[in-house]
Amino acid sequence: MTASTTASALIPIILSGGAGTRLWPISRESSPKPFIQLPDGQSLIEKTYRRALSLEGVKEVLTVTNRDYYFRCKDEFEMAAREGHPDCQNGFLLEPVGRNTAPAIALAALYVQLQHGPDAVMLVLASDHLINDVATFDRDAAQAAALARAGWLVTFGIRPSGPETGFGYLQAGAPVTGDVASPGLKALRFVEKPDRETARGYVEDGSYFWNAGMFCFTASTFLATLAQTAPDLHRSALACWEAAQGAWDVSRRLIELPRAEFAVLPDISVDYAVMEKADRVAIVPANFDWNDIGSWNAIADLTPADADGNRIQGEAVTHHVTNTYLHSETRVIGAIGLADIMVVDTPDAVLVAHRSQVQDIKILVNQLKSRGFDAATQHRTASRPWGTYTVLEDGPRFKIKRIEVKPGAALSLQMHYHRAEHWIVVAGTAKVINGGSELLLLTNESTFIPAGHKHRLENPGVIPLVMIEVQSGDYLGEDDIVRFEDIYRRAVVPQA
Repeated sequence: MTASTTASALIPIILSGGAGTRLWPISRESSPKPFIQLPDGQSLIEKTYRRALSLEGVKEVLTVTNRDYYFRCKDEFEMAAREGHPDCQNGFLLEPVGRNTAPAIALAALYVQLQHGPDAVMLVLASDHLINDVATFDRDAAQAAALARAGWLVTFGIRPSGPETGFGYLQAGAPVTGDVASPGLKALRFVEKPDRETARGYVEDGSYFWNAGMFCFTASTFLATLAQTAPDLHRSALACWEAAQGAWDVSRRLIELPRAEFAVLPDISVDYAVMEKADRVAIVPANFDWNDIGSWNAIADLTPADADGNRIQGEAVTHHVTNTYLHSETRVIGAIGLADIMVVDTPDAVLVAHRSQVQDIKILVNQLKSRGFDAATQHRTASRPWGTYTVLEDGPRFKIKRIEVKPGAALSLQMHYHRAEHWIVVAGTAKVINGGSELLLLTNESTFIPAGHKHRLENPGVIPLVMIEVQSGDYLGEDDIVRFEDIYRRAVVPQA
């Protein structure tokens, strides 16, 4: 691994983590907010990636995310890359546990310094922000990069449209002068989420911005500042980086960060650890539109309203309904006599809330977790590296699934102790290992796999393979699986 000869490359860093409980039941821990599909068919993380690719001269986009989200990110990015950016490389740092933005950016800076040199500029982006004015974003990012090359730590400020209490604030001072021609303002202080009266004063003052949570600096400037403002975190990040070198996958530009070393890093934001304590911090006032999609009201606003102020995604019929948002994935919603209500219908959970109280959804999710509801964290349709499965029905001693396998993909060679499985092909072609036999199953053909048999499912075709799986047994949990081989590098049992 050697550094690039390009002295000041611009490397977008996408941070993708968090549960996104404010957008339950669509956003859950197993499939959080960045992967929500918006009305135009694109997800927030896909939009962030496309925005990163729009920047001039980008040769690599580095994503820091949880190990469980790697394949989802990869699928989202491949679609965008096929549409005009085939030469851009994608790097990944995979976190074993969540540790907030400061550790994530520290490890990203060490990666960028090694791969692209200490003067490479990092543009740190959240994966769940919505920005439609990409051309203006590009111009503001270029201004931030110029400040970064002059040794400034840069953050982006959003001009407040009202006394919002859900955002942090930045107070701006005099313009940056002297060593850089790019416009920017010196940051005087960072303020945590205020109460409404304080927020109203900030808006009237005129020198305050919302903190967008996007940053720009060179790798060397960030690491040098981190060593001063958070020396313990700096040392721990270096130790984690050294321990990770053995897990470097050159072909995929992929590093799986080691759990033991990463888990001891402090759970702290980059604002607390670095930006609030540093001397040379500048603000670029954002001229682009910005939306952090922090509530269902923000999602609703993406859909045009009808004459009664209603916004509808999916199928719905209304009577005497006003200023209401109805979202349905599979069923028709019938609504009568509602005003200012939010209804979000999914296959296994329904949210009904007053539009003024959607910020309390996290309280609801915590109650669901405490009572053991799987729907608090999991969807009925689960994503896997090879495709998806959907639980169609779940009862005592049986479970029925719809399984879809991507072309060329394969499940692990595995075995179950407590359940048998019956596979029926409904579309495509299945290549199956069942015990000591290898089978090729076509549409309407099936096979039975007794408990204790090693088995594997593969799609050798060029169209998706769709199957119905009927499980039966004493225990049907997803943890009843022993993997012997896996092309996706998931944990397997040692072979004798």
